[in-house]
Amino acid sequence: MASIHAKGRDNARTPMQWSASQHAGFTQGTPWLALNDNFSQVNAAQARADADSVFHHYRQLIALRKNWPVLVDGDFELLLPKHTALFAFTRRLHDVQLLVLCNFSAQFQGLPLKQLPDFSAATPLIGNLPSSEWAMAPDTLAAWEARVYVLA
Repeated sequence: MASIHAKGRDNARTPMQWSASQHAGFTQGTPWLALNDNFSQVNAAQARADADSVFHHYRQLIALRKNWPVLVDGDFELLLPKHTALFAFTRRLHDVQLLVLCNFSAQFQGLPLKQLPDFSAATPLIGNLPSSEWAMAPDTLAAWEARVYVLA
């Protein structure tokens, strides 16, 4: 029986944290799995109430995919194939071109501007940081930052 518990997937599971209420709103009974200690701060109700949460960011991403055909059907061009931290590419469909810049590291990354399309006049479309921070450092991505621009 101990081997079942050692190899079972319940060791890495917790009940869904729906709210800050008793048992995280998962059940009115007693859950057989332990709750995460952070359920009163990290839960679905909190995420829905916070306009800057990951929940709302994903909603924006889904809306973009639905409303911007270039994201689905556009031609893809990888811009920095050998960079170890930056993932940069364009998507182009007809006269619409998007530039996607992502920093997959825990450090700030300067952008190699000579290897990227000119985006100084581009329109910011979405990012995971406030756009006011983009303006302060347009040539640098913060740790784990991602931005999408519509190129002029």
